[in-house]
Amino acid sequence: MTAESDLRTLLRDLRPELHPGRYVFATAPDGVVPAGAAPIVTVGEAEGLTLVLPEPEAVAAGLSHSFPAGWITLRVHSALDAVGLTAAVSLALTDAGISCNVVAGFHHDHLFVPHGRAAEAVTVLKALAAESGAG
Repeated sequence: MTAESDLRTLLRDLRPELHPGRYVFATAPDGVVPAGAAPIVTVGEAEGLTLVLPEPEAVAAGLSHSFPAGWITLRVHSALDAVGLTAAVSLALTDAGISCNVVAGFHHDHLFVPHGRAAEAVTVLKALAAESGAG
C-alpha cells in the first residue's frame, strides 16, 4: 500500500476506528517498561519514558497515570510528510470541543481523545470524511 499525501484524499479516506478499552498516559521514571505492560506508544523524555497503555495494565504495574482516553486509529495510510492532516483533524475536533493527542505511526495516525467522548469524536471524523468526499 502506497502512503497517501494528498490532503483531500486523506480526509475522504480517514476511516476512523475506535479500539475497545480505556488507555492512559503514564511515566516510567527509570525508563523501563514494567513487566506485564504492553504500551501502545512510548516516548523517551528527559523526565522519563512516557507510556500510553491500557488502563488496567497501568494499574497492575502501579503506575501513576492520567487522561483516560479512547484510542482512534485513522485507517488511511498517511505519508509521514503529508501536509495538513493533523491540522484538519485537530480543527474538526476543536470545533466539537474535543481535546486530542495525536501520535504518528509509520502507516497510520493515532488519536487519543477523552474516553467519554470517543464515540462522538469518531462521529465528527466520519462527518469530516464525508464532507471531504463531496464535490
